[in-house]
Amino acid sequence: MKARRTAATVIAGACMAVICADAAAQAATGGGQAYPAKPIRFVIPYPPGGASDVTARIIGAKMTEAWGQQVLIDNRPGANGIIALEHVAKSAPDGYTILMANVGPNAINPVVYTKLPYDAIRDFAPVTLTTKVPQVLVANAYLPAKNIRELIALARSRPDQIVFASGGNGSSNHLAFELFKSMAGVKMVHVAYKGDAGAMTDAISGYVQLTMPTVIAAAPHINSGKLRPLAVGTPKRVPALAQVPTIAEAGVPGYESESWGGVMSRAGTPQPVIDRLHAEITRILKQPDVREKLQALGGEIVGSTPSEFSAYLKAEIAKWDKVAKAANIRLD
Repeated sequence: MKARRTAATVIAGACMAVICADAAAQAATGGGQAYPAKPIRFVIPYPPGGASDVTARIIGAKMTEAWGQQVLIDNRPGANGIIALEHVAKSAPDGYTILMANVGPNAINPVVYTKLPYDAIRDFAPVTLTTKVPQVLVANAYLPAKNIRELIALARSRPDQIVFASGGNGSSNHLAFELFKSMAGVKMVHVAYKGDAGAMTDAISGYVQLTMPTVIAAAPHINSGKLRPLAVGTPKRVPALAQVPTIAEAGVPGYESESWGGVMSRAGTPQPVIDRLHAEITRILKQPDVREKLQALGGEIVGSTPSEFSAYLKAEIAKWDKVAKAANIRLD
């Protein structure tokens, strides 16, 4: 009987928490209808098809199903994510415009641009870090180096002769390479492309030797043998490439670089609305079908608290600030 009473107490407490959250969300939106009372716009700073877009669509579809309000996917690519983030930063702080945040526009732009139309910390309210997405250092079939140690030895014997490609100046894989160069003590030439697709195309063709896309973007070319994976940037090996070592274990101790995604709202959004978004999105991330889909992208599901996400973002900005200053990367 005691066990039953305890279980009933727990269930009742959980139900009361949901009721209180709904009531708080209703009060926060003016006491009319509980949040959400109209469609939500989910802004993504990239074109359709990438990891951020796919993640947002999976979460958005589940939110629509659970809440009965349409979550509209709004792709706003361009200017290294500045267009999308400026739009969200100038939106109403009511939770009806949310952002699929990403390492590039949220953590790297603030350290490579001297002027931005948004403040990465003050203008956004973190909801949850959704996923961390591994990057993989790949080489074309013509490069004689078969692993990281051989690459370092080759680069040291041929300073400024090996060329790596990135998805653009100041992109996450550009700074990931700069971090690799500084930690490995090598000199390489950087060539910036308008997106990872062009960088991979020229790596396959042999115009450049190296690039560092996400695992999901590189997987088809790795599987076809057109690109050779040397190592992943994550602290742990990636299940999708279980035989590929991390850069840290392959010869550069302490190296860590990965892309990530998370959900944010406009700063000033009422806390009950942030709480409702956080509760729903983290619930979605725990669903087996969602986990399966996101893990198929090579992602590690996180589901942090807003405060944890805030601390993580600040640490990322500080980390990439050091890399950008050391490599003298400035975009304006």
